[in-house]
Amino acid sequence: MTNHTSTNDTNTTNDSITYELSDYCANDDVVYAATQIFDALSDFTRFQILSALGTQERSVSELQEAAHVTQSAISHQLRLLRDRGVVVARRDGQRMMYSIADEHVVTLLRVGLEHAAEDIMPDGQLEEPSA
Repeated sequence: MTNHTSTNDTNTTNDSITYELSDYCANDDVVYAATQIFDALSDFTRFQILSALGTQERSVSELQEAAHVTQSAISHQLRLLRDRGVVVARRDGQRMMYSIADEHVVTLLRVGLEHAAEDIMPDGQLEEPSA
């Protein structure tokens, strides 16, 4: 049995999304903060860092290894990600440990990747990992 969404259902959903977006967009400070977050996500190295942090918190050296860049480059990118509220840090003895700030960031990454996959992958879906 095929599940069809009626045009009225789609319009109602789009109208509520548009209304919600327009509420947020009415505040210039919120729009500016959002552009700063999206800017932070727009760099390949920063995306690699966030991908590595997706499963657990990591040290600078672990992130350096995951992104294949210098410690200086990782530190620079982490500072930007912290300033934009995308990652958080905590001290563990001599090391700084980094993690994704909250579930909103994970959602942005997941939705962005799903959207990108729609144009690149046949069904817009990643293959399930084999057991």
